[in-house]
Amino acid sequence: MSYTALYRKFRPATFADVKGQDHIVSTLKNQLKANRIGHAYLFTGTRGTGKTTVAKILARAVNCEHPTEDGPCGECHICRAIAAGASMNVIEIDAASNNGVDNIREIVEEVSFSPAEGKYKVYIIDEVHMLSIGAFNALLKTLEEPPSYVIFILATTEVHKLPITILSRCQRYDFKRISIDTITDRMRDLVDAEQVQIEDKALRYIAKVADGSMRDALSLLDQCIAFHLDDTLTLDKVLDVLGAVDTEVFSRLIRHIVDRDVLGCIEILEEVTGQGREMNQFVTDIIWYLRNLMLVQASDNLEDVIDMSSDNLARLKEEAKLLDMNSIVRYIRIFSELSNQMKYASQKRILLEVALIKLCKPQMEVNQEALLDRIRQVEDKVENGVFVAEGEAPVRTAASKKQEKPQLPKAIPDDVKQIVASWPTIVGSAGNLMKAYIKGAKLSLGGDNRLVVVLEDGPASDYFIHNTSNKEALENHISEFIGKEVTVDIQVIGNAVEFRDKYVDLAQIVRMEIEEE
Repeated sequence: MSYTALYRKFRPATFADVKGQDHIVSTLKNQLKANRIGHAYLFTGTRGTGKTTVAKILARAVNCEHPTEDGPCGECHICRAIAAGASMNVIEIDAASNNGVDNIREIVEEVSFSPAEGKYKVYIIDEVHMLSIGAFNALLKTLEEPPSYVIFILATTEVHKLPITILSRCQRYDFKRISIDTITDRMRDLVDAEQVQIEDKALRYIAKVADGSMRDALSLLDQCIAFHLDDTLTLDKVLDVLGAVDTEVFSRLIRHIVDRDVLGCIEILEEVTGQGREMNQFVTDIIWYLRNLMLVQASDNLEDVIDMSSDNLARLKEEAKLLDMNSIVRYIRIFSELSNQMKYASQKRILLEVALIKLCKPQMEVNQEALLDRIRQVEDKVENGVFVAEGEAPVRTAASKKQEKPQLPKAIPDDVKQIVASWPTIVGSAGNLMKAYIKGAKLSLGGDNRLVVVLEDGPASDYFIHNTSNKEALENHISEFIGKEVTVDIQVIGNAVEFRDKYVDLAQIVRMEIEEE
């Protein structure tokens, strides 16, 4: 005898067996009890949440000779015929392969014939969003005013693709994603019935990977049972079958990212790849781990929401102290974008390596989140008293000698005076990105009476030093403002105190001269 998949073998036969959709089940049971049955239903929701199953139960319930509170009795002649697919009263149509006008016209013609037995003819149209515009138009009139003995049940995963004229003619029921607890309890009942030994942690992990779909959960469970037949299913075995990794790996990876340790991240990736893990699942699990990290960062009382052991939760709370919310959101964004790219990529590992390097080196990005991350790095350096310029060894401010403050210049060129006096206007008229970087700049005088723009070490200085075209753009902007050619020197300091020790603040001198005049 051929094997029947778990999701088919244990498909609910009554409303009582439907899990996680109580709001829909209660409404339909009340309609049956009050004999207020609608003529057109629209079942929407993600895959595997019970749309077609509930449609079949409803089709049996309206035709059952001895209906119960939980729907069809399952014993009468009509119930058995519908369950076996031998009844002419229930017609299932797959709109993905029968989506033309002619297919719908056949239905419209058949509707005029009353059922041979039972009360209702029920048309279940699955994936109804696949119908063509012409097919929808052909269905409209019949869907609005069908004969009293006809019920239409439309099911779709993409309700936004349906015309509003179809939506307005149906009672709409939204099927929710099923919770991890509900899926776990259902699978526990099934494995007990099948006499399969499996750990609770393994069941919960399968329920989490299923992402709210009962059918996906049962398919994954079937796969795990087949792989480890007659063995007790542990979490490690489930991770092995599904190509996933333990949360301890994500913990180590996040710590390497926080430490800007590119080599450590690549070594973990090498370890995961060597174990034959699936890259897409790996990225999905990282996003889930970061989501938990974000929730821990947001509140201290989310143990019920975060599905983790106490040991892993304690480790998660430690990591939450290492990161701020902006960094976590940036990590989630990068991995989410990566997840979309990897669906169609042939070199998935390379994309993942690029993402890890991007996380460790925020200077590779210029968006706000990356800049905030770089600012946090600068703040950490300031707190530790360490300033590192590219190509130079770390210098401890405490050990460095104060340089003598330069003598005041005997005369400041008029061009430089004009720039200093008009600096707020020059900054305000610059482009948005340049404006953000030069807003906090300080002005001084260098050799050959050249203008020196002094910036603190970080994103602002990197913007001009690592890209000469940005420095040229600043020179051109100033030159256009005063009508003369200007050469700018970019200098970098660690903090405001260092500026006072090493440079002459032209803004104060020019302001004093203006006041004296």
